[in-house]
Amino acid sequence: MIQIFHDINIDWLGKRKFFIGLSIALMLAGMGTALYRHKFHPHGTEAFNLGVDFKGGTVVTARFKQPPSVDALRAAVNAVGISDAVIQPVLDKQGEFLIKVPQQGSDENAAETQAGVDAARTKVRQALNTFGAEAAATKNLTDDPNAAYKIEGTDAVGRVASKQLRTQAIAVTIAALIGMLMFIAFRFEWTYGAAAVIAVFHTVLVTLGLFSIFQIEINLTVIAALLTLVGFDVNDSIVIFDRIRENRKLYRRMSLYDVTNLSINQTLSRTVITSGLVFLSVVALVLLGGETLRPFSLALLMGILFGTYDTIAVAGPIMVWWERKLEAANRLPAVSARESGLQSKQARGSSKSVGKPSRVA
Repeated sequence: MIQIFHDINIDWLGKRKFFIGLSIALMLAGMGTALYRHKFHPHGTEAFNLGVDFKGGTVVTARFKQPPSVDALRAAVNAVGISDAVIQPVLDKQGEFLIKVPQQGSDENAAETQAGVDAARTKVRQALNTFGAEAAATKNLTDDPNAAYKIEGTDAVGRVASKQLRTQAIAVTIAALIGMLMFIAFRFEWTYGAAAVIAVFHTVLVTLGLFSIFQIEINLTVIAALLTLVGFDVNDSIVIFDRIRENRKLYRRMSLYDVTNLSINQTLSRTVITSGLVFLSVVALVLLGGETLRPFSLALLMGILFGTYDTIAVAGPIMVWWERKLEAANRLPAVSARESGLQSKQARGSSKSVGKPSRVA
């Protein structure tokens, strides 16, 4: 393996109070921002900027003869008063776009839902008319020489369906964390698994907190990014834990504190190289991926940074703390049993001395 750090000797666990304090501050900042936006903001904004997938809306499918750029299309949609639409080109169909518009109006019954869909379709059509005329409803786009585009279809995502998607996304994320916990507990010790899951949970909470602070849109692609981070983060933790297990066999007289520091330092080159290469790829995705992939790539970027940080600064200290607590708890019954044995032996010795007749001179 390539080594970019040689003979490194950093006391990571000695800085655990600073690292844990920083992690708690980041999580509290994110949760505090979400709570403020949801409960105390004067304009009553939502805690998170949920996308159409999670709060309902309308998806308009439009096809162009001469497709405009995504930026030009977004500018036209913004001009008609839709500021947070999601525009996604269909890669396998030339000139076709998906335009996702948030819920227009209320969603109390079918009539109001249909009214919201019609309002969204009207606004989108008004924006698309800036690129030319729409094809007649009875004609294909290629058959109408005067047409520039045609709306191929309109789909509505109701709030009931979006609520189900939110519930399923949360359930999938929790199920992934439980699965990781069970695997690591089976492969190593349950304390290792608990420490790894706590570290992953920390990464997810910090990432969601930053999404709340900067009001970055959360959609299904963000959930996919978070699930990707769960696997990536746990993989890093497993590498370090595996080295800890090997070193505990090699250095039996070394304390767990020193073994953990040694293992983190030994795997630091691998961690930096792996995370660094992924980080460069994600940075390219953030800069060049466009608005459609921006939430996904930002979630990956934040997760890579904090995931790498917590495998070093969170998972290890939690595991060492937990192991020490268990050792102390296991040591108390043994000490109590030993003291009880000594007391009973002393009591037997005293009874023998009392029962033995004294010798007369």
